[in-house]
Amino acid sequence: MYLFKKIKTFPFSSALLSVAFSSFLLTSCGSADKNEQQSETKSWPVVIGYVGGFKGLINTDDIKAEKLTHINYAFVDVKGGKAFLTNEKTDSTNFRKLKLLKDKNPELKLLISIGGWAWSENFSDAVLTDSSRKIFARSSVDIIKKYDLDGVDIDWEYPGMPGEEGNVFRPEDKQNFTLMFQEIRHELDRLEKETNQKKLLTTAVAGFASFLNVTEMGKAQEYLDYVNLMTYDLFQGDTVVHHASLYPSKMYKSERSADDAFKAFTAAGVPAGKLVMGLPFYGRMFKVSKLEKGLGQKQISQEYIDGYTYIKDSLVNKKGFREYRDTVAKAPYLMNAATGAILSYDDEESVREKCRYVLDHKMAGVMFWESTSDSKNYLLDEIDKSLK
Repeated sequence: MYLFKKIKTFPFSSALLSVAFSSFLLTSCGSADKNEQQSETKSWPVVIGYVGGFKGLINTDDIKAEKLTHINYAFVDVKGGKAFLTNEKTDSTNFRKLKLLKDKNPELKLLISIGGWAWSENFSDAVLTDSSRKIFARSSVDIIKKYDLDGVDIDWEYPGMPGEEGNVFRPEDKQNFTLMFQEIRHELDRLEKETNQKKLLTTAVAGFASFLNVTEMGKAQEYLDYVNLMTYDLFQGDTVVHHASLYPSKMYKSERSADDAFKAFTAAGVPAGKLVMGLPFYGRMFKVSKLEKGLGQKQISQEYIDGYTYIKDSLVNKKGFREYRDTVAKAPYLMNAATGAILSYDDEESVREKCRYVLDHKMAGVMFWESTSDSKNYLLDEIDKSLK
């Protein structure tokens, strides 16, 4: 407006004035387009961090908000056919503290993540019918409406196949998985009109191809902003494996890797630009009766090691562990000859390789489980550097 008034005061002919005004409009529009492009570039690639609200009160001082684009609050339970906050007093405090992180990063988006490994047993019942899906969808969106959050993430482990022992699953989950997203998206669209703010719908899915046999991901993705591939815990029976390799190893036969998952999901109709690669900030420790080659051996036990800060500072080339690297799988591992322990994990180099893969394949970005598992931010710092 200010520039237009200046142009009008000059003694131009009407023709010159018309040219000048047209030039101004073109420049302004070009500038706006450029700003929009910059905004889009700024939001890509995404860096989605899962934060474990189920553990209790969150210390948000430890969260590097400026290095994240999204936080997924884990987890919201499913009870009585509805999304349910198991400890609303704690959850509401966590929501308030997480929202304050937007002072550091105004572009940060906060989502609730519903389900998870331990709280997925009731999904199948909750979305079994048209009426039950409406109830579940409304209850999910009511939570983000009440606390002024940015979206809903569904972490159903798993539709149509076993997850934790006792979880309900049925063949109808295949279609109901898609219909659930359709109904949640409908409720989010209504909320968008009320608030004039974009509301996100995302999901975390198994990072292996057999998940595609029990879902309709090509259809489901139409309602989703991002599909977070859980490309970790890629177990293979009782065999010692890389639990989060980028490519298949030649040290044992496997069809589970991040590359395999990406190819399978894109072939099933999920655009690369919606796929997010999952990174573990923790490790998996396998034990064998007698250490030989390690990878590919039969395991006798396996446990969760939390997390990378501990692994790097206390185990790499310490306490009898020796570090190795599978240059084909692009994955590190530790072996301990005395105890028969083999540790699979991600480090800075393997994360760097995965970030390069994300950029080369034009994926949406990366996500990680879970924020407190790397207290010194070794891996988040690497992500921040590698995705720029």
